[in-house]
Amino acid sequence: MAGSKKHGGKSSNFVDINSNTQVIKAFKKKGRIRRGLSIFLAVVLMITGAGMIYYYNALDSLNFKEIEDETLATQATGVTSLDEPGDINTGLSEGDLLSDSKILNVMLFGEDNHSKNSNGRSDSMILCSIDNRAKKIKLTSFQRDTYVYIPGYGNNKINASYSLGGAALSIKTIEANFGIKIDRYAVVDFDSFKKIIDVMGGVEMELTADEAGYINWQMYINKQAPDRNTLKEVDGTVKLTGQQALWYARNRGFAEAGYSVTYSGDDWDRTERQRKLLQTVFKSLKNANLAQIVSIVSEVGPLVTTNLKKDEITGLVSHALSYIKYDVKQYNIPQDGLWSYAQDPVAGSIIRIDDMETSRKKLAKFVFGEALKET
Repeated sequence: MAGSKKHGGKSSNFVDINSNTQVIKAFKKKGRIRRGLSIFLAVVLMITGAGMIYYYNALDSLNFKEIEDETLATQATGVTSLDEPGDINTGLSEGDLLSDSKILNVMLFGEDNHSKNSNGRSDSMILCSIDNRAKKIKLTSFQRDTYVYIPGYGNNKINASYSLGGAALSIKTIEANFGIKIDRYAVVDFDSFKKIIDVMGGVEMELTADEAGYINWQMYINKQAPDRNTLKEVDGTVKLTGQQALWYARNRGFAEAGYSVTYSGDDWDRTERQRKLLQTVFKSLKNANLAQIVSIVSEVGPLVTTNLKKDEITGLVSHALSYIKYDVKQYNIPQDGLWSYAQDPVAGSIIRIDDMETSRKKLAKFVFGEALKET
């Protein structure tokens, strides 16, 4: 993807998702989220490590991390707002970003940060799109070895953007390569993820015998269980603790010299499991009432980092019970048939997107649906 033009004037990384203007130029006007998108907190932030709370005076307990506009400013020339079905085609001008007043795009990062002193590694990157037009929640995984342009650093694996510049640079990278405006983000590290699942009382997942065996093996060799019988290795539904759920979400197979145990798998399997975990937790909330949701997120709030504003969270929570009913759809980048494995002198083994233009259009179609028309 060629470099994009820089837009002058004071920058703002946030799109007004309530605007009814047909075209919004990037970074000229700050928006405020007044529309209640409450399930975002109940499902998205809670599942991936962020949280929400109903009572405004308790919001100080949440671990908000404000980001300066300049930090997240992309090099886009404009943001095109999609307000009516079919009102714009999928062919973007160079540097433009797509947004929709009825869709909230939030990047969810699972962080592997053992040092606690710098940006860790992004173990998972999922774009969660709350689509109020189609009444759906859409989850898009980005394979961490995907070879992309990182603004200011050149080409590298997409997860290197997080190591180099945290959530800010990762968002900038995704916007620059795929043309989708990211409205907010949420980050959770491994320890917080485990605590959140435990606060929820665990999560019931349908496992294969191989998946159960993998969890048992990792629990055993990492001295988190006395033997390899923590989970019964049969097909079926099993309630996972936070630690077990973490191994499930990180499972991409196991084969290491010196061990007789081998489990097949790859990173495609892992991202699918991560989306499945999010979807399962979401379904588990369908019978919850507002008081139960508030109780859970009140406990997990301090475990997360997000740039959602307090007034936004207050608005989000008010419609939680409506958004719990939304269907969940899944997607992944790169898409089947549009990528190949390759070697890079610096990055090593990479996943190369062979047709970026088609990849951008397909992602836009998945995220924005009927608001787009084909070219």
